[in-house]
Amino acid sequence: MRIDRLGDLGDAPGVLRAVAAAATRAGLPPPAALIGEWFGSRAIIAPSVSVASVSPHAVFPWTPGDADAAAVGGGWFGYLCYPDPGADGAPPRIPVAAGGWSDCVLRQDGDGTWWFESLSGAALPAWLDTLIPTASGSYAVTWVAPDRDDHRRGVLACLEAIAAGEVYQACVCTRFTGRIEGEPVDFFTDAVARTAPARAAYLAGEWGAVASLSPELFLRRAGTAVASSPIKGTLPSSADPAGLLASVKDVAENVMIVDLVRNDLGRVATTGSVTVPELLAVRPAPGVWHLVSTVTAEVPDHVPMDALLDATFPPASVTGTPKGRARQLLRQWEPARRGVYCGTIGLASPVAGCELNVAIRTVEFGADGSAVLGVGGGITADSDVDAEWDECLHKASSIVASSEHRQSRARSTAS
Repeated sequence: MRIDRLGDLGDAPGVLRAVAAAATRAGLPPPAALIGEWFGSRAIIAPSVSVASVSPHAVFPWTPGDADAAAVGGGWFGYLCYPDPGADGAPPRIPVAAGGWSDCVLRQDGDGTWWFESLSGAALPAWLDTLIPTASGSYAVTWVAPDRDDHRRGVLACLEAIAAGEVYQACVCTRFTGRIEGEPVDFFTDAVARTAPARAAYLAGEWGAVASLSPELFLRRAGTAVASSPIKGTLPSSADPAGLLASVKDVAENVMIVDLVRNDLGRVATTGSVTVPELLAVRPAPGVWHLVSTVTAEVPDHVPMDALLDATFPPASVTGTPKGRARQLLRQWEPARRGVYCGTIGLASPVAGCELNVAIRTVEFGADGSAVLGVGGGITADSDVDAEWDECLHKASSIVASSEHRQSRARSTAS
C-alpha cells in the first residue's frame, strides 16, 4: 500500500467539493465520502467511484481488517436500503443496493492532515494534482411536510398493538418530499459544514444520490471485534438534556433496543462475548439530544459480512421489538417505502475493516431531482401522539430549515 502526506487541504466539505469538480472536469464518476467519525479519521473521500446497482446479498464484501489499522487505503463504498415496502406497495425509487470499489482514498486524520492512500501502490492520479478550492454551489430544496393524519393513524395503531401485546416498541416513520434545484453534493457539503454529524455519508451515480447526515453507528467490524451504538431517546437541542435520563419513555425505549441489538449480535457472536460497555449516554446531534448506548461482541473471522448483516439488518433502532412482528406491522402502518432511509451506508476496507451508519437524517435524491427525507421515532406504551409528531419535526429541522435559511430560493411548507 502507498501512503503520501498531502498536508493541510482544508476542511472536508471543501475538499469534497474540489474533488467533485475535478472529477467532473476529467469526465469521471463522482466521488464518495464519509465525514465525521469514521475509521478514527475526520473524513474518507474516494476520488471517483462508479456506484452501480448490486444484489443486496453482495454489499460490503468482507475481508477482516485490522483493529489497529492506521490507514484505510480504499475499499467498497455503498448503501443498502431498508428492505420492506410501504402500504402503498410502490416500487423502490432508487436501486435497493448499490456500491463500487475505489483503490484509493483521500483521508483526513484526527489532527486535520490529509493523506493519499492507495491499496495498489499507485500514485495520486494526475487529475487530482491540483485541487482547486471550490465554494458551495447554489442549490435550493423545496420541501413538502408529511401528512400529520397519516402519522397519527400509524402511531395510534402502534399503541393499540402494544396494548394487545403484539409488540413492545416500534419505530413509526413518515417523510418529507421535495425537489432540488442544483447539485446534491452542494446540499450535502453545506449541511455537513453547518451541522457536523458524526456519521455523514455521500454517494452518487446515474441513479441519483444519497446524502446522509446520520449521527448513528450501525456496525463497526475490525478483526473479530464488532460494535453497534443504537440511538433511542430524543429531545430538541433547546431542551435540558437531563430530561432524557428522567424520561421513563426514553429510557425504556433505549433499553429495549439495546436488548434487541444484543440478541441480533448474539446470533453470530462467540458465546459469552456480547457486552454493553456504555448504557444511556446523553449525546448532542444536529438539532437534538439523544440517548446512545453501545453493544460490543466478538465475531469469528470466518463469519462473512453477509452473515453478520443477515443477523442484524435492518438496524434494531429503526424497527422494533420483537423485530419480525414489528416489521410486519410497520408495512401496514407506513404508507410509503422508506428506501435508503433506515438502511445503511458505509465502507468495507480490506485494511481497516467495515463501518456502517444507520441511514437516518438521510435524503434520497432521484435522477429527476426528486428528494425524500424520512423521519420517525420509537413508540412505547408511554408515547404521546402529538409529542411523537413534534419529535419528527425536530429531527428534520436541521435539514429542512437549513435548506430554507441558506438558500434564498428555497421554500418549506414544514412549519
